[in-house]
Amino acid sequence: MANTIIQSKLVNNSPQPQNVVFDVQIPKGAFISNFSIYKVQSTITSRMANTIIQSKLVNNSPQPQNVVFDVQIPKGAFISNFSMTVDGTTFTSSIKERTVGRALYSQARAKGKTAGLVRSKALDMENFRTEVNILPGVKVQFELQYQEVKWRKLGSYEHRLHLQPGRLAKHLEVDVWIIEPQGMRFLHVPDTFEGHFDGVPVISKGQQKAHVSFKPTVAQQRKCSNCSDTAVDGELVVMYDVNREEKAGELEVFNGYFVHFFAPDNLDPIPKNILFVIDVSGSMWGIKMKQTVEAMKTILDDLRAEDQFSVVDFNHNIRTWRNDLVSATKAQVADAKKYIEKIQPNGGELKSSKIQKNVKQNIQDNISLFSLGIGFDVDYDFLKRLSNENRGIAQRIYGNQDTSSQLKKFYNQVSTPLLRNVQFNYPHTSVTDVTQNSFYNYFGGSEIVVAGKYDPEKLEQIQSVITATSASTELVLETLAQMDDLEDFLSKDKHADPDFTKKLWAYLTINQLLAERSLAPTAAAKRKITKTILQMSLEHHIVTPLTAMVIENAAGDERMLADSPPQDHSCCAGALYYGSKVAPASVPSWANPSPTPIIPMPVLGARVLESTPPPHVMRVENDPHFIIYLPKSQKNICFNIDSEPGKILNLVSDPESGILVNGQLIGAKKPKNGKLSTYFGKLGFYFQSEDVKIEISTETITLSHGSRTSTLSWSDTAHVVNQRQVVLVSVKKEKTVTVTLDKNMSFSVLLHRVWKKHPINVDFLGIYIPPTNKFSPNVHGLIGQFMNEPKIRIFNERPGKDPKKPEASMEVKGRKLTVTRGVQKDYRTDIVLGTDVPCWFVHNSGKGFIDRHYKDYFVPQLYSFLRWS
Repeated sequence: MANTIIQSKLVNNSPQPQNVVFDVQIPKGAFISNFSIYKVQSTITSRMANTIIQSKLVNNSPQPQNVVFDVQIPKGAFISNFSMTVDGTTFTSSIKERTVGRALYSQARAKGKTAGLVRSKALDMENFRTEVNILPGVKVQFELQYQEVKWRKLGSYEHRLHLQPGRLAKHLEVDVWIIEPQGMRFLHVPDTFEGHFDGVPVISKGQQKAHVSFKPTVAQQRKCSNCSDTAVDGELVVMYDVNREEKAGELEVFNGYFVHFFAPDNLDPIPKNILFVIDVSGSMWGIKMKQTVEAMKTILDDLRAEDQFSVVDFNHNIRTWRNDLVSATKAQVADAKKYIEKIQPNGGELKSSKIQKNVKQNIQDNISLFSLGIGFDVDYDFLKRLSNENRGIAQRIYGNQDTSSQLKKFYNQVSTPLLRNVQFNYPHTSVTDVTQNSFYNYFGGSEIVVAGKYDPEKLEQIQSVITATSASTELVLETLAQMDDLEDFLSKDKHADPDFTKKLWAYLTINQLLAERSLAPTAAAKRKITKTILQMSLEHHIVTPLTAMVIENAAGDERMLADSPPQDHSCCAGALYYGSKVAPASVPSWANPSPTPIIPMPVLGARVLESTPPPHVMRVENDPHFIIYLPKSQKNICFNIDSEPGKILNLVSDPESGILVNGQLIGAKKPKNGKLSTYFGKLGFYFQSEDVKIEISTETITLSHGSRTSTLSWSDTAHVVNQRQVVLVSVKKEKTVTVTLDKNMSFSVLLHRVWKKHPINVDFLGIYIPPTNKFSPNVHGLIGQFMNEPKIRIFNERPGKDPKKPEASMEVKGRKLTVTRGVQKDYRTDIVLGTDVPCWFVHNSGKGFIDRHYKDYFVPQLYSFLRWS
C-alpha cells in the first residue's frame, strides 16, 4: 500500500497579484482518502462501563472499495447494539435466539456486506468486524455499543480502549466519563504510545466524577511530520480506584436493584494452600518455556514459610512433585525449582476426565487449585472447570507475549488471601435473585461484587450481613443502605447511567449462569439454565453464546449476522472470583452470639443499634469523670482525674485471670480558663489466656492475636470473634464498641465526635464496665478495685457552699471524707445530651476513695499490668 504526499512552496516576488497553479498527476484508480470521523465515548457508573464507538468514512476513489470496521473489545463484554448507514440506507440490529438469527440471515444475505464476532489472538480481547463494499462517493457510518464490568486488580480498575481508526481522522475524539458515588481515590492515564501523545490526554477530576479527553489533531496523529500513517494504533488506558470507608463495603441501591462492592484492606494475609497445576500439553518450546520456568521459580520464592504448596504438571500424562502439600521452607522451594526446570512440553491428547477424577479424589476442602495453561492449544476450558470445582483460579499463559510478566501478574493477584469463606447475607425476604454470594477466598487488591433485586414497596432500607474468616478472627460486618441515597446524586449528572444497577445485576447473573451451565450435572438442569440465559439475553438485548445479532435494513431484504465466538466456560472475564449461591438469609450459626447476662448483645437479624444498656455500670467519661456504681449500697460515687496528655492510666489489672484495661490520655487543642482538659483518646484491652489485644482509638479498632491483626474503623458496623470464639468485639457505626469475654463479661466504649474545627474540643472515648464477680479477688486498678465492693456509709447530709450541691460525710476503707452531691452524664442512650446520673463526688482526684494516689495508677505501656511494690 503506497501513500504519497506532494508538497510545494512558492513565493510571489512580483509587485502584482499572480495566479499560482498546483497541478499533480496521480495514477488512475488511486484512492484519495477523505478524512474520517472516529469517536469513542465511555461512561463508567459504579464500575459498570458503557462504550460507544463511531466511525464515518467517504469513498473518494473512482472505484468501489471495501471498507472495514474492525474493533477490538474486551473478552466478556456484552455487545448491546450495532447500527450502520451506507449511502443513506440504515441497518439496525436486533438480538435473536441463535438458530432463529441464522435462519433469518440465510433468507436474505446482504450482498457485499459481512459482520461477525471472532476471538482475537490478543490477550483477553475479541474482534467485532464488519466489511462493506461501497461505490465511489458513498458515505458509510458505523456505531457499536458494548458494556462490561470493571474488575479491581492489584488495587485499581483499568479501563482499556483499543483505538484503531486505521487512517488519519479529521475528527478523532475519545471521552471517558467516570462517576463513582464512593469518591475517587486516584486517577491515572499511563503512557501507552511511547511518548507520541505526551500531553494530549486531558484529565479533570472531581471528588466523585472524572473526565478523560483524548483529542489529537491531525498533525499529532501522524507517525511523523510528513507521514500519512496514523500513530493512533494501540490502547488508551485509564486507571483509577475509589475511596473505601467501611469494611462492610459499599451497598448501592437504586430502581429495584442493589449492588454490593466489597474490598476490605488492613488485614493480615492468610496462609495459602496452593496446588499449582501446569498444563504443558501445548506446543510451547524454546525461549517461551524458559521464561515460564524462570517466572515459576520467582513465584515459588515469593511463597511465605507458613504457606503449603505442591506442583502437578501434565501433557498427555500426569506427574506430581509431591503427593501431599508441604510447607514452603527454603529446602522444599529449592527442590520444587529443580523439578520445574525438568518439565518438558510434549503435545498429546490430554486425558482430562481421568485427571479431573484424580484431583477430585485427592484434593482437600481447604486447598485452592491454581491452574496454569501454557500455550494457545491447551484445553483451557478443562483447566477452568478444574479450578472452579476446587476453589481456585485458572490462567492461560499466551505464548505470543511475555510469558514471564503474565505469570507474575496472575500470581500477584492471588498471592495475598485476606479472608476465607466470605458469605453475603441479606436477611429481608423482599430481597430476591441474589447473584453468587459465597466465596472461598478474598484476595488483597481485588473486589467481590454481589447484586440482587428488592421490592421498593416493601423495603425502606436494605440490610447486609457479611461473615468471613480472617487470619486470626471470625468477622461479621453489617451495613444498611437507604433507598433514596443515590437518586439525587445520579439525577444531577447527565453522564450517569440510571440503569447501572440493573445492567450490573444482569451482567453478573448471565455470566454466572453460563459458567453453571458448563458444570450442570444433568441434561435437564442444563436445559433449565439455558432457558433462563436465553430469556435474559433477549430481555437485556445482548449478544451471548446463546444469541446472535441480526443486522438488517428497514425493508428486511438485506441482513448480516454477528454470532458470539465459541464460549469460554469461565465466569465473568476479568473477574477473579467464581463463587456459589447460598440462601441470602442464611447467617452462619457462629455469627449469632448468645445474649450475655450483663449486656444484651445484638443478635444478627436485629438492628445492632437497638440493644439496651444495663442501668448500672462503672463508667469513665469526659475529663475523665469516673462514676463508680456500688450495687450493695446502691450508690454512685464520682471522682475526676486531673493529669496530663500522654499518660496511661490503669483501669482494670487482674494478672490472675489475665485481664487488663488501660487508657491513654489526650489533651484538648488549647487550655480553657487556664486549664487544659484531658480525655481518653485510646483504650487497650488484653486477654492473656486468649493472647488477644484490642486497641480502641477515636479512629480505629484493632484486634491482635499474636503477630496477626484485624482492623476496623468507626464507620463500620461489625462483629469480630477470635477463632476460639471467646472474645467478641461488636462495633456500632460511629457509636459504640462492645468487648465481650466468654459471653459473661463485657466492656462498652462510646465514641464522642466533636466539630473538627472546634477551637478547643477533640474527639474522645468513654468506657462503661458493669460490676461483675468474674474477676479474681485480687483485681485492682482505678475501676477494678471496686469489683470487690468496699463498705461505705454516707451520713450528716448538710447544705454546701453551693445551695444546689449539698455536702455529706462518707466513711470508706477506714477513712472519713467530705463528699458533694452532684450530677454526671451517662451518654449510652443519648450520645449528644446524655442522661443525668446523680452521684456523690469525691474531691482531689478521688483521694481517700481510691487506694493510694492516682499517680500510682500510671503504667508505662498500653498493655502493662499494674505493678505495686
